[in-house]
Amino acid sequence: MKTTGNVWVVDDDRSIRWVLDKALASAGLKTALFDGADPLLKRLSIEQPDAIISDIRMPGMDGLEMLERIHRDYPNMPIIIMTAHSDLDSAVASYRGGAFEYLPKPFDVDDAVALVARAVEHAHEQREKAPDLMEADTAEIIGEAPAMQEVFRAIGRLSQSNITVLINGDSGTGKELVAHALHRHSPRVAHPFIPLNMAAIPKDLIESELFGHEKGAFTGAAAARRGRFEQADGGTLFLDEIGDMPADTQTRLLRVLADGEFYRVGGHTPVKVDVRIIAATHQNLENLVREGRFREDLFHRLNVIRIHIPRLSQRREDIPRLARYFLARSAEELNVEPKTLKAETEEFICDLPWPGNVRQLENTCRWLTVMASGREVLISDLPPELLDRPETAHPVGGSWDQLLRSWADQQLTRGRKAILNEALPTFEQAMIEVALKHTAGRKRDAAELLGWGRNTLTRKIKELGMESDDEDDDS
Repeated sequence: MKTTGNVWVVDDDRSIRWVLDKALASAGLKTALFDGADPLLKRLSIEQPDAIISDIRMPGMDGLEMLERIHRDYPNMPIIIMTAHSDLDSAVASYRGGAFEYLPKPFDVDDAVALVARAVEHAHEQREKAPDLMEADTAEIIGEAPAMQEVFRAIGRLSQSNITVLINGDSGTGKELVAHALHRHSPRVAHPFIPLNMAAIPKDLIESELFGHEKGAFTGAAAARRGRFEQADGGTLFLDEIGDMPADTQTRLLRVLADGEFYRVGGHTPVKVDVRIIAATHQNLENLVREGRFREDLFHRLNVIRIHIPRLSQRREDIPRLARYFLARSAEELNVEPKTLKAETEEFICDLPWPGNVRQLENTCRWLTVMASGREVLISDLPPELLDRPETAHPVGGSWDQLLRSWADQQLTRGRKAILNEALPTFEQAMIEVALKHTAGRKRDAAELLGWGRNTLTRKIKELGMESDDEDDDS
């Protein structure tokens, strides 16, 4: 019986590609051939195969690095690594990196085909096992910025752990995607991932949502209902916006974390569950604790490991790749040709503030897929709210230090160096000009406002080239 599926083969040796192509095609498998990792990764952002078979030694990116890159975004994809007999260290590294299997060279073609067929069947079984997983479970976490590499490292270190995790980051940064990744890379991957947003549930329904209820527990409870804890038994419960959890629910959650059991609303029989908790918030929980709005003991229970998700403005180098991915995915959803960004458009969006973070960028790409008239996206094609920015790419009402941080971030992202040589004179000149304005040009009074002596102010004015013939020099 022939197996149907889509298999990608990557090897810099043309003869290996040819042999595998013919053998897999004879077994009823569709193939795509690549001579290196880079073209495969580029196509992977548009579509995904059922399985990949790759050589370990290739020019440029080798098979192990490719394996790591792919499994970071597609942790369930079976990848077979081909390796030489003498390359046992690499074979072990392949398994540790998440390879489905390794295939020693030289190999028997029939054995290779059987192994690939098993990988394809495994991929099909994985899909059938979890048909109800939310769409975000297959969404990619894309990021090459140093701040995102720290996130990836944290996910990797926690991959075999059941430890409680607290995810912190602004709205739209992708906290739920990180929670999904933690679940997918954990020993609980075969069990449910159940999300619940505290801010989206009415206060009087939160306990019923979390712990379930018995029939007749309250008006409208016509039947018993399992709560999210029971639904997540054996798996992961993701509590988003944990800072919005009411105080009485915090107390009940603390008891569940301590004892692993609870009572349904209106129930008298304890329910025992085995659940890993991942919590997330955009708020500063330490401040909420100080203000008495969040239990300190619950905070310490949740804050075992903390992962901070950076704002999009802190990872600007990722914006072009994210935009290409979102444009490709939007085009696939709408069954249209994907749009591409012109170089100047790409540069322009990299300088935008993106207060809505990755979510705002994704929505912008959806908008462009529908509204941009040409295949190439021009700056003029961008949504009006991105073009009609007051003065700049900074949030309205941002404090001066926030604006300065944003400016420094932009300059360093562009590769600029020695930025203090530009920033300090500009800063000093602005402070001097404002102080002189407030004192009608009187240097002695201006120096006092700035905390300088008059001679220091005079010297600074000369250094900055701010002298003029009609300046007031004596008062």
